[in-house]
Amino acid sequence: MKSSEIARLLPSIFQRTVGPSNPLSAMLSVMEGLNAPAEAILDDVDSIFDPSRTPDEFVPLLARWVDLERIFAPREEPENLVSTGLGRLRELIRTASHLSKWRGTQEGLRKFLETATGTTGFVIEEPASRPFHLRVIAPQETEPHRALIERIVDVERPVYATWEVSFLEDLTNE
Repeated sequence: MKSSEIARLLPSIFQRTVGPSNPLSAMLSVMEGLNAPAEAILDDVDSIFDPSRTPDEFVPLLARWVDLERIFAPREEPENLVSTGLGRLRELIRTASHLSKWRGTQEGLRKFLETATGTTGFVIEEPASRPFHLRVIAPQETEPHRALIERIVDVERPVYATWEVSFLEDLTNE
């Protein structure tokens, strides 16, 4: 806010005393300078809440706001909260509201795993021989992210089901 705009907010008696070289003008200039950093942030506030444009340091907070901390690696640095990196975490934040409507379903679990890993090809089976049990078959290239996949399966699966995760090189040849 410019000092002239601040002056218009003052009572009329003060507005009449504003001049080019008086103490009130100096105070208004100082107020303009003090407000400038906050105004710069407010002018671009949407970038703070956009997961693709927010600073890296703010991504974990956004993830907590959309209830994704349940998949965080315990006691890790912010850039290692998910083993697939901040880019995948940003994507999870972006799609969190869509994923939350599918929570507790096989389709929701598959979408969550694909978004978190950036890999397609997850197969989720409920074997007839073991009712209320899910077998999640993950593509072999996601093996380095086993801990993340297991955390996701544990919190996103249907609540009534037990689960196991296995990795296969080529799911089409199974």
